[in-house]
Amino acid sequence: MDYLNAFWVGGAICAVVQILLEKTKLMPGRVMVLLVCTGAVISFFGWYEPFMEYAGAGASVPLLGYGNILMKGVKESVSQSGFIGLFQGGFKTGAVGCCAALVFGYLASLVFRPKMKG
Repeated sequence: MDYLNAFWVGGAICAVVQILLEKTKLMPGRVMVLLVCTGAVISFFGWYEPFMEYAGAGASVPLLGYGNILMKGVKESVSQSGFIGLFQGGFKTGAVGCCAALVFGYLASLVFRPKMKG
């Protein structure tokens, strides 16, 4: 049942994003920022953990999950460092994901030799 829940929740998130891209004038970058911010807001209210327990990878893999990770880091840093934790928490928890994206993106560019559209 875990696989089914992950599949339909992740699919529903992707379907909503596709509808936003096709039916509105929002650019893909803005939709991605909207997803990250939505995940952070849901995490702030404490609703993301039960949602993630239900949906598993369907909730943790999309950009909503990245917003949740950033908010977790901010909460931890604020509890440890106070006000300055607002600024350092997201960087600490988000650094691994950003670094992995850069490294694997670079490796993929070496393997597939991308070209400019002409």
